[in-house]
Amino acid sequence: MNTLSRRGFLAASAAAIGAAQMPRIAFAQAVAPISLSAATRTLDIDGRAATVFGLAGPGGQGLILDPGQRFRVDLTNDLDVGTIIHWHGQIPPNAQDGVPDMPMPLLAPGETRSYDFEALPGTHWMHSHVPTQEMQLLAAPLIVRSQEDLTADRQEVVMFLHDFSFKTPEEVLAEINGGHDVGHGAGHGAGAVPDQGAPMGGMGAMQGMDHGAVGGMPMGNTPGMGGMMGMGGRMGGMAMDLNDYDWDAYLANDRTLSDPEVVQVERGGRIRLRVINAAAATVFWIDTGAAAARLVAVDGHAVHALPGSRFGLAMGQRLDIEIDLPNESGAWPILALREGARERTGLILATQGAEVRCLDAMAETAAPAFDTDLAQEARLIALDALPVRPVDRSQMLMLGGSMQPYVWTINGAVWGQHQPVAVRRGERVVLSFHNMSMMAHPMHLHGHVFQVVGLNGRRVAGALRDTVHVPPMSMVDVALDAGEAARWMLHCHHMPHLATGMMTEFAVTASV
Repeated sequence: MNTLSRRGFLAASAAAIGAAQMPRIAFAQAVAPISLSAATRTLDIDGRAATVFGLAGPGGQGLILDPGQRFRVDLTNDLDVGTIIHWHGQIPPNAQDGVPDMPMPLLAPGETRSYDFEALPGTHWMHSHVPTQEMQLLAAPLIVRSQEDLTADRQEVVMFLHDFSFKTPEEVLAEINGGHDVGHGAGHGAGAVPDQGAPMGGMGAMQGMDHGAVGGMPMGNTPGMGGMMGMGGRMGGMAMDLNDYDWDAYLANDRTLSDPEVVQVERGGRIRLRVINAAAATVFWIDTGAAAARLVAVDGHAVHALPGSRFGLAMGQRLDIEIDLPNESGAWPILALREGARERTGLILATQGAEVRCLDAMAETAAPAFDTDLAQEARLIALDALPVRPVDRSQMLMLGGSMQPYVWTINGAVWGQHQPVAVRRGERVVLSFHNMSMMAHPMHLHGHVFQVVGLNGRRVAGALRDTVHVPPMSMVDVALDAGEAARWMLHCHHMPHLATGMMTEFAVTASV
């Protein structure tokens, strides 16, 4: 009698189910787009009710697409304010990218807008491109499965991270704008809170701090200073600013550790943990504890497997982590640790009937700063690298700013006073992010996937990404092939930095 292993049975079953359902899925997609709604919802955060925003699809918050399924979505704005959603990690036509007035306006309350484009597989997400709305949790997972995801003998778990305040985003930004010590009232600058209707909530009238635009410098011409960083959050005697706001709660799938999500798993099972950092201003370390783990993808793109139990990710970034559970009953907390602090959140993987113990939301010791020497980034190697070709254009981007006044700039300018990065469609472009400030900046480019090719002047064949973490006094080079001729946003994904204008545009013109 032929026997089939559990892995083989599950693979065969998934393939058979997929073969049976795919035509109907395709047919349904051709007839009826998926409905997605931007709406308010209520969370219980440590016993206190909180009204927040959200993106509700047919199965709850977020969307999951099958292999080959187009992103065919009707987005309805059920809020009482205008909004627009960016499909972070996807490469839609520019008109569907979801940036206010670039070129489409905000969706008015009650308005529905249709989207239709080919979806990139991987762990992605979607969020409002009005910073104050993202700070109100107007964001959700966007998972596009591959064929391998359907047939693999593993369980998929999503961990969607956010930071949260019971205060309004306007109050939070007013406190931050008042200075570094934001816990003692708004101070000065309260009138400089972003406008909900502004293209990015930007403050274009504010004068940027000029650190000098040196766009003519070739790649790798500036020596890196990452090695000067100390473990105590200091660099060469200068103190870094890791966290410029203390949030009321840190959430994993909308919950804190006082009532975490408990995901039922099998003994000896394999988990594909999809981690999305949707926080406004918090970098996290993901700690898998006693469970053996390996990092297999970043920003939706596969990397050579990197074993370990602690991996970090900045705002806007994603990690896919494979976890092999012991062949025994038990509970395995997967924790997200706030960098440079003791706060933590997370979820728990538990076999049926296992004892699940309460975890304190405060760790005994503070987690270190994230990747100040770019050690994690240096270990990431793309499985599918960009094809080798000559570089047509190089551009240096100086990242600057300060806590007082609270202004953050690209090439010495804020949005509205910026000079676009001008390239031609099809060119191989190298962008060098040179951070001369004392805060890290997660830099996100719309409409493109890039490869990390330089770290502090050292050439690497790094990961494919759409958001790269640039530590203080460091330089990261990325290479890409310029896509659709259009205006694409290039900005810091730290929402208070973005709100003060830390954004420029990657302006692609048609090739000759």
